[in-house]
Amino acid sequence: MSAETLLSEPITQIPEPTVTGIDTPPLAVKAFGLTHPGRVRETNEDQFLIAELTKTMRIWQTSLPETKPLFGNERGHLFLIADGMGGHRAGEKASAIAVAAIEQFTLNTFKWFFHTDKPEAQRAMLQFQAALHNADDRVIEESSAHPEFAGMGTTVTLAYHLDAQLCIVHVGDSRAYLFKNDQLCQITHDHSVTADMVRRGVLRPEDVAKHFMRHVITNVVGGNEAGVEVEAHAMKVQAGERLLLCSDGLTEMLTNDVIAAVLRAEADPEAACRTLLAQATEAGGRDNVTVIIVRFDPAAADGAPSSN
Repeated sequence: MSAETLLSEPITQIPEPTVTGIDTPPLAVKAFGLTHPGRVRETNEDQFLIAELTKTMRIWQTSLPETKPLFGNERGHLFLIADGMGGHRAGEKASAIAVAAIEQFTLNTFKWFFHTDKPEAQRAMLQFQAALHNADDRVIEESSAHPEFAGMGTTVTLAYHLDAQLCIVHVGDSRAYLFKNDQLCQITHDHSVTADMVRRGVLRPEDVAKHFMRHVITNVVGGNEAGVEVEAHAMKVQAGERLLLCSDGLTEMLTNDVIAAVLRAEADPEAACRTLLAQATEAGGRDNVTVIIVRFDPAAADGAPSSN
């Protein structure tokens, strides 16, 4: 992400958390992520995370011969991209702080053992919204303590999956997409000056790439002052669908049509990630590029939901 000065006003009309119906069976998950500095920037300020949450029993003593850890069938999955901004490696630090804060929240605070009905999904989204507010506080505290990091910030686009439920929380101009029915659907909104102009009808989408304010972000974790607006969505996913998270280093280089064509041609998440990263780099690679692709498959016959 370019280090242009942030505007003080947050983006307008960020949607309230949305929840859709959920009655579908558990799904297997296959996921892969990659990050690359691109061809222009010396450092990579992007971070990403792919993690599995499990119920674990560690046996201290037993009269039975079985003493290895036992794992429950229920598994949650966390996918996260953070694209940092700020000079003197501050962007790299901001994105790392945000990821670490969310990891600690997920381990120590998040109540992820829930039934995926609408009220519970709503509570999960509210918890992750709180996690991003906590990450915002952490980045602001660090920048206050170290003047060389003043104003550093980061985007955060996070997806949490359990059974057939997908919860997404988002700040900034990284993106989350769902590839379903052979079509690429953008879930998140860009929190930027030009995206806001497009939504208000004062800028055409095709003119964004040439606009001088296209890199100015209006809503980040961290930045020049505390306070962040967290966009949130919840939806059900089905077997055969894929989730794509990416930093703007991908979407600045490749159109949605090109990205969709790669996903149609490459069903395997790792192959698709490598192809997208290679194409973004070949197209100029003007920024750091990070991609996570998650494929949802039917659960195995033994009911195990994860295939990663």
